[in-house]
Amino acid sequence: MHKTTELLKAVETYLDAIYFCDVDKLDAVFHPDSSLFDADKGAIFTDPIASFRADVASRPSPAGRRQKRVEEVISIDWLSPLSAMVKLRLQAHENIFVDHLAFVNGKDGWQIVSKIWHLEGTAPVKHQS
Repeated sequence: MHKTTELLKAVETYLDAIYFCDVDKLDAVFHPDSSLFDADKGAIFTDPIASFRADVASRPSPAGRRQKRVEEVISIDWLSPLSAMVKLRLQAHENIFVDHLAFVNGKDGWQIVSKIWHLEGTAPVKHQS
């Protein structure tokens, strides 16, 4: 299987984890020592994966609300055959996020080792018919 195909499967696991609020998928795609970062409020916010996992587990899923999936991979920057940065945009509820996901390919396959996210804006929620 081509490395891009394998990486995109991991990206899909991440997007499914967010859409379904599925912590098993989060566990599969995030390295256990990973952290998440944001600076939208002017200060650097750091969230260890365990904290993010608990937050995702506690929120209602976009799938449960029958929200139409709105997501796109904007770019993939290959640092090496075993590491890449993936930039994507997704909507979860009314929030539109841009994520930069740092992936490495180790013994457990492609995993996110860090996530930098930005709340780009908001939009009305579109529902599936």
